[in-house]
Amino acid sequence: MVEASQSERSVDDTVLDAARDCVLAYGVRRTTMTDVARRASVSRMTVYRRWPDVQSLIGDLMSREWHQVLMAAADAEAGGSARSRLVSRVVAVAGQLRDHPLLCKIRDVDPEVLLPYLLDRRGNGQDEMLQFLAAALADGHEDRSIRPGTPDVMARAVFLTTQSFVLSVRTVADDVPLAEFDRELALLVDGYLRPA
Repeated sequence: MVEASQSERSVDDTVLDAARDCVLAYGVRRTTMTDVARRASVSRMTVYRRWPDVQSLIGDLMSREWHQVLMAAADAEAGGSARSRLVSRVVAVAGQLRDHPLLCKIRDVDPEVLLPYLLDRRGNGQDEMLQFLAAALADGHEDRSIRPGTPDVMARAVFLTTQSFVLSVRTVADDVPLAEFDRELALLVDGYLRPA
């Protein structure tokens, strides 16, 4: 049973890797299930058994990629209080997402793919980030490095602020180095969370 699960995960990862390569090469609109199956060296039915259409495949791909960014950013956490660790990770995730090849390709070529996640609903990757933020905020309440408040609401405020530094920063960056925006994001988040 475990062996089958590992095999399933391996096929899923292979297909998701192929989908990522297709999106990077062609964009979302021009990626087809046939392209993905061919690049993954699996049958189209193998892909269709797991995902009914390209939209659901791309949704799972984005969730996987954003999860990997969130996990990789754990290495950026500094020691110290829960607040300082949270601020470090938020800034690291924002920087990595802002420069992520998949997000950059979608933003530049197929921005309409992002609109539902900005205007109508959350995806799994966004939910995971909100859960991480709420848990980190609860840790900060426990060590008293974060001001009192409802973790779920505070997580959403931090998320919305950070999202603008990821997706909208180019509209205002002009000649300002992005590292300066990272410092400002850290100050904003730290100031918002700091106890009075």
